[in-house]
Amino acid sequence: MSEQHAFAEYVRILGKGKRGARSLTEEEAHAAMTMIFRGEAEPVQIGAFLMLIRVREETPEEVSGFVRAARNAIASPEVVSPVRIDWPTYAGKRRQLPWFVLSALLLASSGYPVLMHGISGHDGRVYAAQALQALGIRTSASLSEAVREICRSRFAYVPLEKFCPVLQHLIELRALLGLRSPIHTVARMVNPLNTAVQLQGVFHPGYRDIHQHAALLLKQPHMAVLKGEGGEIERNPDVPCPVQSVHHGVEHAEEWPAMFVARHLKDESMDVRRLPALWRGEIVEEYGEAAVIGTAAVALRALGEADSIAAAEAQAAELWRRRPATWLKAA
Repeated sequence: MSEQHAFAEYVRILGKGKRGARSLTEEEAHAAMTMIFRGEAEPVQIGAFLMLIRVREETPEEVSGFVRAARNAIASPEVVSPVRIDWPTYAGKRRQLPWFVLSALLLASSGYPVLMHGISGHDGRVYAAQALQALGIRTSASLSEAVREICRSRFAYVPLEKFCPVLQHLIELRALLGLRSPIHTVARMVNPLNTAVQLQGVFHPGYRDIHQHAALLLKQPHMAVLKGEGGEIERNPDVPCPVQSVHHGVEHAEEWPAMFVARHLKDESMDVRRLPALWRGEIVEEYGEAAVIGTAAVALRALGEADSIAAAEAQAAELWRRRPATWLKAA
């Protein structure tokens, strides 16, 4: 009989029947993901590993261990980053345009530097990269280039594949496995420039707790996670928006009220050219403008710039009113 592969132990822990199986500890998760990053696990093992976790959902301890392993594998820029907000975007939009991109740009143009990172896809969704292209904002080819761009214009977007190709490969396994895996959660949490403020958007409500508790384990100073429209960091102005957060080791929870009484219809055109048009005041978009302001308000609250929901919304509305129409050209 051949000797058992070292990675098989982690598959066994996860899959040893109803009574024998258990979740990984944080250190086990860290060790397992480190092996994956080093190329020490076989493809069939990785598939089994990810799907066993997917069946019962990842725990905060597993997420924390996975994220720590991923961070160890990411080459950090040698220069000091001025970025204030980490903005992951890994879902894409189907019902409404990615208005959250304008929220991030609004914050950046108002003096809060933002690093946005994420993926694109060919699944009929509209991703941030497409929106940024329509806005005339270039994609950074590395974290170092992103830092230089943030120093210049206070905003940068870098694709996951440019700073962590292993995570990108693991996410792409969805096409083979038919399901998203825990790696989507890991990529959202990785915070490659170690910013003090991290925003998260999820679709399934249970993941708010996972992100919140994982942020505590990772000692993230400030983190806010909301049930975002389409799973992105975007407040849906049509419905109440639960937001869970962490501030210096203390958990908080708030429910932000709906901004409209009646719900808006699904956007049938999904024309990204409307994003720069709204920024420049060339069109009226009731839903889009509310989504931009509402999302920016959640970010301002996470930044500690407002002591109440009402104050955050008022501040975000004022920033939107005073947004520089020509800033997009400068960026």
